[in-house]
Amino acid sequence: MIYTVTFNPSLDYVVQVNDFKCDAVNRTLSEHVFAGGKGNNVAVIISNLGLKCRALGFRAGFTGIAMEQMLREYGCDTDFIPLDEGMTRINVKVKAEKEFEINGQGPLIPENKIEQLFEKTDALVKDDVLALSGSIPNTLPDDIYEKMMQRLDGKGVRIAVDATQDLLLKVLKYHPFLIKPNNIELGEMFGVTLTDDEQIIAHAKKLQHMGAANVLVSMAGDGAILVDENQKVHKLLPPKGMVVNSVGAGDSMVAGFLAGYLTSGSYEQALKLGTAAGSATAFTSWLAGRAEIEALLEKL
Repeated sequence: MIYTVTFNPSLDYVVQVNDFKCDAVNRTLSEHVFAGGKGNNVAVIISNLGLKCRALGFRAGFTGIAMEQMLREYGCDTDFIPLDEGMTRINVKVKAEKEFEINGQGPLIPENKIEQLFEKTDALVKDDVLALSGSIPNTLPDDIYEKMMQRLDGKGVRIAVDATQDLLLKVLKYHPFLIKPNNIELGEMFGVTLTDDEQIIAHAKKLQHMGAANVLVSMAGDGAILVDENQKVHKLLPPKGMVVNSVGAGDSMVAGFLAGYLTSGSYEQALKLGTAAGSATAFTSWLAGRAEIEALLEKL
C-alpha cells in the first residue's frame, strides 16, 4: 500500500483572470476548487495511475470535509484525523499574466491529534510506501518528519521525502528510499551553485553517502537526473510542450516515479513515468489524468 501524509492540506481555489489590476475589481474567466497540499497531489496522481493509495493527515471544519470528499471522488482512500476546532485552510491561486498565491495558515493541531497520526503511520509494514511532502506548518513541531521516520526505522517501509533542504538533510540518517530536490535546492544544501550535470551528479552522490538510497534531481526544462541506489546514473529530457501550470508538477514526478518503480521494479521506467507525470501536470491546468500521462510516456 502507498500512503501519503499532508500535514497542512487545503482547498485550492484557482481562478483565471485576464489583465489583473491592483486596487480594482477583477472578474474571473474561470474558477475551480481542488483538494490541495503536496501529499494530496501525490495521492491523486498515484490513484490516476491505477494504484491504491491512502491519504493521511488532518482535516477541520466544512472545508476539511469537502477536501476529503474530493479526494475520494478522485479515487483515493482517505483516513484524515478530524480536528475539533478551526478549519482546513483555503489557498487562493490567481492565474493571470503572472501567477499569484495567497496561502492560508491552517488550524492549530493539538498534541493528542499528532499522536493519533503517529499511530496510523506506526501501523505501516514491510514493503509499504510512505510519501512525505511539503513544509511543516508552524502549528506542528518542526521535527515531526524525523520523529515519524524514527518510529518507522528498521521496519522495511520505503519512505519518499520531497521537502525543503533543511528537512531533507535532517532525515537522511533514516535512509529514505527517495529524495527529490531540484538542482537549485541541491546546490543550496552544500552552499554552491551547480552549473553542469557532473556537479549535480557529484552532489547527489554526497546525499547518498549521507543516507539517501535514491536521489532524483528535477531540473525544470532540462529534465531530471536520477542517481539510483546501485550508483547508476540516469538522465531524461522532458517532452516538448507548453507549460501552463506550475502547481503540482514536482509532486506528480514523485508519484509517477513511485508508481513506475512499484509496477516495474526498474529505475529507468520509474524515471520515465515520473518525468511523464510531472510534464503532463505542467502542460495541463491542474493535476494530469492517466490519459495525459500515458500520451507523454509514449514520446519518451
